[in-house]
Amino acid sequence: MHAAALVLCPVDSPLPSPPEGEPLPHLQFERDGTALFVHLLRPGRTVVGRSDRCDLALPADGVSRIHCVIEQRPEGWEVTDRSRHGIQVNGTEVKRATLAVGDKLGIGPYTAVFGVEGDDRLRAPTATTPLPAAVYEEIVEITEEGVASNRARLQFVRGPREGESVVLDRARMSLGGPGSSIELDRVLPRAAAWVRVVRGRVMVEPGHAPAQLAGFRVRDITPALPGEEVRLGEHGFVLDAELVNESPRPLATFGEMVGSAPGMQKLFGVLYRMALHDAPVLIIGESGTGKELAARGLHDAGPRHEAPFVAMNCAAIQENLFESELFGHEKGAFTGAERRQDGAFHRADGGTLFLDEIGELKLDLQAKLLRALESGEVRRVGAAQPDYPDVRLVAATNRNLAEMVRKGTFREDLYFRLSVLPVRTPPLRERKEDLETLANTLLARNHPGSRLAPDGVEALKGYDWPGNVRELRNVLTRAVVLGGPVIHAGDLAFNPWAFDGEPRDPGPFPRGGDNERATIEAALDQTGGNRTQAARILGMPRSSLLYKLKRLGMME
Repeated sequence: MHAAALVLCPVDSPLPSPPEGEPLPHLQFERDGTALFVHLLRPGRTVVGRSDRCDLALPADGVSRIHCVIEQRPEGWEVTDRSRHGIQVNGTEVKRATLAVGDKLGIGPYTAVFGVEGDDRLRAPTATTPLPAAVYEEIVEITEEGVASNRARLQFVRGPREGESVVLDRARMSLGGPGSSIELDRVLPRAAAWVRVVRGRVMVEPGHAPAQLAGFRVRDITPALPGEEVRLGEHGFVLDAELVNESPRPLATFGEMVGSAPGMQKLFGVLYRMALHDAPVLIIGESGTGKELAARGLHDAGPRHEAPFVAMNCAAIQENLFESELFGHEKGAFTGAERRQDGAFHRADGGTLFLDEIGELKLDLQAKLLRALESGEVRRVGAAQPDYPDVRLVAATNRNLAEMVRKGTFREDLYFRLSVLPVRTPPLRERKEDLETLANTLLARNHPGSRLAPDGVEALKGYDWPGNVRELRNVLTRAVVLGGPVIHAGDLAFNPWAFDGEPRDPGPFPRGGDNERATIEAALDQTGGNRTQAARILGMPRSSLLYKLKRLGMME
């Protein structure tokens, strides 16, 4: 199920406008001819019903707890009946139908008109301006405490600047005279030489003056090994990697997520740092905490923002269709395969693939996913040759994957492959200072003209929100539909019965501890102490493994 959609509060700096003409699939809800609200359809699946576990909760006797499911399919947006009351499309009762613009969907006493344009309120811009990939650094670990990364440092070992050093914070920097990124003196020309940094590794590129690397003239882009001296005029310097630990800069927003709590603003800073890299991200959090919004923000803030964002809910796909949905199939590959079809990997080529509820995958399907991640090969069902789509993988779960690994229900090698950059989205009960901001944002987004009275704000803060932000959105929707534009405490109907038991704890932030030590020791034992091979088994860069060995006191 999708996390609640949030609109942005105003920010100090101007925001980029969304592209004109970009389709915005949505449902305009009406009752008895009165317009109620607009619900934006996110890629993937939207569950509609009376229960707060649904993505969209509608208060009425004619609405089932789970009434219908609306999914984005290759052929368009499809609605499927899941109720005992039935659904109608343009007045005709259906079990399944593909929606066209202008279709009227009947759900109990409500009518929802399907559209893709025409409501400017849906064009909420992102507060996170996309930036180029941060290839000048290699992130080795991200935790709730901060970010550890490898960066290149230029250390002068001879000449007028001997003893000085400069951290390289761009992918390509020039050295030389006035106007260079790093000015050495007035004798050298501008851009006498260049240094390139790719994931913490440094290369020297020839410029407008002769440069020597380890005693040889640099004529092409040449890797510089640690300790090798570069000579440029009377200057000599070496290029080494440096481990940098830092706390990300707090942000008030990230993508469509907003928050005033210090913990949330710190989380937004961490997510922004993650967005600039290509490493897999694992988002851990209870249902309704905004995991898909975080994934979408990672896509929108990074260098892949102009490419597709494809969301796939692993729990919503039949097991026998999962391989086809993920990898695609050839015509005639199985009964019903009437044409060649792209899978999620193909559709996300160049962009981001978001796998929601990854903890619901069966072990045999986990093995197939792992094989694709390890090899980079994606083979359609029935195909002889593989394809190699370029995707950034983001996965999410509300399950405790570490506990599942211990129980043998989730593959350990897949867990480490997915959790290169792990992050936790906190439940709403841990950030109640955000409630008023979140509620006002949701009202402005879905119900313009509605507002919370002071006693309504206090009532929101007195509830524990087992359904998190999704439940908050649904509670506000009920209050607006059943009450007036000013929401008082008496208008708020909480439905804790809609949630079966206590919220499921997705587990601790995956860092440190005896389990991590034991896993690394097992990998080293398996490889006879070869750290490069052990890092490959664990699905992490060798630099990340070395950092963990140092942090855990496992290096001699």
